[in-house]
Amino acid sequence: MSYNLLSPLRVIESAAFIAAPLAGLLLAQYGADVIRVDTIGGGIDYGRLPRMPQKNGLGRSFYWTALNKGKRSIAVDVRRPEGRELIQHLATAPGPDSGVLLTNLGTPWLSHGVLAALRHDIITCTIQGNGDGSPAVDYTINSATGYPMVTGSGQQRPVNHVLPAWDVTCAHHAAFLVAAAVGQRQHAREGREICLALSDIAFSTLSHLGVLAETEVLKQERPSIDNYLYGAFGRDFLTLDGHRLMVVAISAGQWANLVRACSLEDQVAHIEKTTGLDLADEAQRFTARELIAQVLETWFAVRIRSDIEALFKAERVLFGPYQTVMELLENDPRVSLSNPVFERLETPGIGSHLSADAAARISGLERSSSRPAPLLGTHTDEILHEVLGFSGAAIGKLHDAGIVAGPERDPTQTV
Repeated sequence: MSYNLLSPLRVIESAAFIAAPLAGLLLAQYGADVIRVDTIGGGIDYGRLPRMPQKNGLGRSFYWTALNKGKRSIAVDVRRPEGRELIQHLATAPGPDSGVLLTNLGTPWLSHGVLAALRHDIITCTIQGNGDGSPAVDYTINSATGYPMVTGSGQQRPVNHVLPAWDVTCAHHAAFLVAAAVGQRQHAREGREICLALSDIAFSTLSHLGVLAETEVLKQERPSIDNYLYGAFGRDFLTLDGHRLMVVAISAGQWANLVRACSLEDQVAHIEKTTGLDLADEAQRFTARELIAQVLETWFAVRIRSDIEALFKAERVLFGPYQTVMELLENDPRVSLSNPVFERLETPGIGSHLSADAAARISGLERSSSRPAPLLGTHTDEILHEVLGFSGAAIGKLHDAGIVAGPERDPTQTV
């Protein structure tokens, strides 16, 4: 379910992969009319795994349909000048709620300068790999951040995490900046060229979290410490019945709750006496983390998960279970229709499935129903008529010439 905070803003999205499409999804979830420019037959990420299995091969991409729900699609042959001109006119269409482009493809014919010649107050947001325009993706940026050297079990070999964190962070920056630039344009009547580099997002985040200053000033690198929490106490523990729980005690209150729930007062006093450390202090708990973990390993090893969870909830211990995505779907009420963030969608080519929309919960605003990801070119004709004012005859000629297409046939439907 989505909100209408940004309606009737229209955003033209010419994008692929994660960062820019996710930014467009966020804008759509808060009310913007996001129009995807799709290559006839699908762009470079249209068939990205995982995909729906079908009798004649692989069907629609779960990845693509998840990132593009709530948007409209126009299918255009952008290799031809007539198709490019159509998209330029869509991006620069008149009106206070038009004139916004979101892209990460770096196509010269959609550059800010080209579009500004057609509309002086155009807002463009371009996501790049590096700030100098050279290519990079989340995974090549992440390898340079130092985080893979800290992730893992203390071995020298770096361990990549599977979450595309810099793509996700960049997407939220882009959506925020587009909304901010639109708000400014309403007052200043000026356009903006916004450029966001994945590398700048990643490395500025290191700065914001103190990692760069720590390394520069103290001349030290963070160690690879397995599943321990850096700077306080936290680690995973195995229960008697084979489950793992992550336990965290950062604040003094969280630590006191953990000690009380596990009846560790005597053991904590012994550790403090033998080490001279004050475990009420989070930094000193980090120093004593292995001694604390030895005590907790013994405590967890003789108790089953359900008993531990009941006790921890009663004592307000901060913990979370390790679970697969299947277990999350089957057992966790936070990912279910009881949570207003989630709904069921019927996506063409995929079927019925649980789907998340706007994550915010905003008082005084009702959520509206979401649209599933479109088939390619589902909205080609209505966009050409509604935005550019083309007649049915003019649209028919574009179809006949192969400049536009759509709607794509639902692969699950028989002919």
